[in-house]
Amino acid sequence: MKNILYLILWAFCLFPLSSSSQNIDVNILNDLNPRHPTSEYWIQTTNSAYWIPAGFIGGTLVYGLIKKDRQEKIKGYEAFLSVGSAIAVTEILKPLIHRTRPADAYPDKIFTNSPTHGGSFPSGHATLAFSTATTIALQYKRWYIVLPAYLWAGSEAYSRMYLGKHYPTDVLAGIGIGVGGAYFSHWLTKKIFREKQPIKIE
Repeated sequence: MKNILYLILWAFCLFPLSSSSQNIDVNILNDLNPRHPTSEYWIQTTNSAYWIPAGFIGGTLVYGLIKKDRQEKIKGYEAFLSVGSAIAVTEILKPLIHRTRPADAYPDKIFTNSPTHGGSFPSGHATLAFSTATTIALQYKRWYIVLPAYLWAGSEAYSRMYLGKHYPTDVLAGIGIGVGGAYFSHWLTKKIFREKQPIKIE
């Protein structure tokens, strides 16, 4: 299992470096990115990558503390670890890969609503969204909770391409890292707390 995860990670890292994959990436992005990406809906969607995860983590922890509910507090810790570990991986990879943002690399082909520079690979917004959505899915396992969570995460990922901020492979890598961070957090949380007292993390 560990070898498979390493292989996937290397594939994500090497794929954007090849010229053929870069051309595919640019062509797909060109189809998704309009000349004037000024839709307020997609701008607000992309901004929600910050406040929705923060609200979910903070709300769960505060509720657990106020109600003195151990289960909710542990769920809050799990969510914090999920998002934190996934973002840590993303922030380590960005300077290592050092991929130029699409609007900087192709200013006549890819357009953005505001200048964004720095590392493009992987997408931090997609990482945040999918680590949050997957944690929600692992904790609650009810379709009427899981479905909206993933619809939001998917919209978040799409918004990064619509706004010309990231290539499709940036987004796919962010999704993979976010999902991986959530599963890692879920496993580690159960491992840490299971010996002290049985907990109900579904």
